[in-house]
Amino acid sequence: MAQSLIFDMDGTLFQTDKILELSLNDAFSRLRSLNTWDKETPIDKYREIMGVPLPKVWETLLPNHSVEEREQTDAYFLERLIENIRSGKGALYPNVKEVFSYLKENDCSMYIASNGLMEYLKAIVSYYHLDEWVTETFSIQQIKSLNKSDLVQSIIKKYGITNGVVVGDRLSDINAAKHNGLVSIGCNFDFAREDELSQADIVIDDLTELKTTLPKLHK
Repeated sequence: MAQSLIFDMDGTLFQTDKILELSLNDAFSRLRSLNTWDKETPIDKYREIMGVPLPKVWETLLPNHSVEEREQTDAYFLERLIENIRSGKGALYPNVKEVFSYLKENDCSMYIASNGLMEYLKAIVSYYHLDEWVTETFSIQQIKSLNKSDLVQSIIKKYGITNGVVVGDRLSDINAAKHNGLVSIGCNFDFAREDELSQADIVIDDLTELKTTLPKLHK
């Protein structure tokens, strides 16, 4: 069943929801203490745009703030995310390690391609020891265009992937597969949207479904 799988991180492998609200509240509490924010934390707005690169997140959440203020908020938000990961407040989705072990036993190679920043991704990979299974983790920071399709293309080129799938929960993951001639597997998890998942080749509700789905792709 030798195959290459490129996984998204947030909302696919890592339950970002568990630390998202905590970290976002921390970031907006800081803005309130600086008297540059006087409303509630826009958690719902963030959920809507979950998966886009962080610079675009702050443009959306802080449209009236300066670039400098957005960058400072971004840096503080990242600090809080990493601290919350390292203190064990996050979690992987059910069965991630079980599925990764199964895939490795079946000669599959695994990669992570994420819109998250490298420091953040390293914190997750390190805390949960994902590098026992994952060959390499790639961040959108490594691509000038900040485009997930280009990020996946860079992985394909580096590792000579000819037979592979992209596993993720958002349209950027599905498009990254399509634009690069790979199979798209949509994860119907926390941040997934029905209109986006409808464009995936296959939709799963649990990562364990990869055990039955992948062998069928060879037939």
